[in-house]
Amino acid sequence: MIKRVELGFGFNALVRFQKTSGLPMTSIADVLQIPPRTFVRRRANGRLHPAESERLLRLAALFEMAVGLFEDDVAAARTWFTRPVRALGHESPLAYARTEVGAREVEHVIGRLEHGVFT
Repeated sequence: MIKRVELGFGFNALVRFQKTSGLPMTSIADVLQIPPRTFVRRRANGRLHPAESERLLRLAALFEMAVGLFEDDVAAARTWFTRPVRALGHESPLAYARTEVGAREVEHVIGRLEHGVFT
């Protein structure tokens, strides 16, 4: 996986994640920190840069954890992922996922919720 990230994922990985998650592509691009003009270039080139690939991998892993939290209910996970969460300072998990530190905090919130800890 490290080599794949270092080479940069194909743009299709981003498209597949969008279709699977149902998250708006603009929101995903924002979390991946890809400006609109750069997004168009990435689509034309067919490849993401390594840093963008790593952020996509992080986002996909978080979303998968959220789906697990909601017992494979993708729609419920998507709703939770995009709405403000008190434990995250009333920010959405999606917004928190922009940074590695924020992503770890989302993981912690998911873990607490899985164990029935009020957050």
